[in-house]
Amino acid sequence: QLQLVESGGGLVQPGGSLRLSCVVSGDRLDYYAIGWFRQPPRKERERVGVSCINSHGDLTNYADSVKGRFTISRDVAKNTVYLQMNNLKLEDTAVYFCATATFRPNRGGGSSCYGDRWGQGTQVTVSS
Repeated sequence: QLQLVESGGGLVQPGGSLRLSCVVSGDRLDYYAIGWFRQPPRKERERVGVSCINSHGDLTNYADSVKGRFTISRDVAKNTVYLQMNNLKLEDTAVYFCATATFRPNRGGGSSCYGDRWGQGTQVTVSS
């Protein structure tokens, strides 16, 4: 049975950094596209991923709100996907989930990703 477990969340000041990890078990990581999604306080989980990486590891995408600040990567040997988050802002505060993902083309070009099977989430709080 496929399982995804996130870790690495915490409390950080604005401008700080965190690295989230998503360990995938029950199957090979390179069978799946994996994405990071978030649920801000008092809001529903966002449908479109913050960042995703495809099963080959050669395609990534980022939401406009995090471009230039977040970087997704993976280590197939460790079955782990990472999200390096730099220059964190107050509005990045959320529960972050990893999920198996599907890329879909956007009407105006590029692509977005959508989640399927989910981890339990890890809290990221950006506060001064």
